[in-house]
Amino acid sequence: MGEALHAVVTGGGSGIGAAVARRLRQEGLRLTLMGRSLDKLRAQQAELAALAGAAAVQIQVCDVGDEASVRAAFAAAVQAQGPVDVLVNNAGQVETAPLARTSLDSWNRLLQVNLTGSFLCSREVAPAMAQRGFGRIVNVASTAALKGYAYVAAYCAAKHGVLGLTRAMALELATKGVTVNAVCPGYTETDIVANAVDTIVAKTGRTAEAARAELAAANPQGRLVQPDEVAAAVAYLLRHDAGAITGQAIAVCGGEVM
Repeated sequence: MGEALHAVVTGGGSGIGAAVARRLRQEGLRLTLMGRSLDKLRAQQAELAALAGAAAVQIQVCDVGDEASVRAAFAAAVQAQGPVDVLVNNAGQVETAPLARTSLDSWNRLLQVNLTGSFLCSREVAPAMAQRGFGRIVNVASTAALKGYAYVAAYCAAKHGVLGLTRAMALELATKGVTVNAVCPGYTETDIVANAVDTIVAKTGRTAEAARAELAAANPQGRLVQPDEVAAAVAYLLRHDAGAITGQAIAVCGGEVM
């Protein structure tokens, strides 16, 4: 892919976003990491700077669900690192509750972060990508974009929306040299899964080991997906020779969704 490309990774301070950032930096891309936690971003910046130079890794505090915050962060990113060639919409949030106890505030919050955030960030970069004749947008969705899960109605609705957004943008940009795809991880070894384990323990009294085993059992391989495996799928979609792949939902889930 090469040093000339500038990639923005949202939610880049931890979990899948951090793994994607590490993989892309190893492949020579310049990075702008965005997220809400300055401390997490700084820690990730320091780790990546040790790989290959601090100047190639910039950070921007950004709330992807806030239009003004997104516009300011992307303007600063372009000023510091040049036009955005690659956007990885990874920022996300999940909350669990039965439908009857899902508040409107929770519903709106999850749609704002998971769906509206992907829209706002994509809208910032897509026109310039199309004008230059090259771009890659990868939306980190979830198997929740491909199937339903109980007790996460808002999250599933948001992630299904991300997949619809992916497909619409892919068609709109198909002749412009810009591809738009979704990567859909199953249960992955991240803070989100750690929180899910804590919730199961608190609500059922099971041990943490039993809760983790329950989540891993959803994967036919009987394990949790690793963040680096998701990052590898993202990295493939960014290649120049992946230009014929657009509008797709690539499940990284050990066969949970077929």
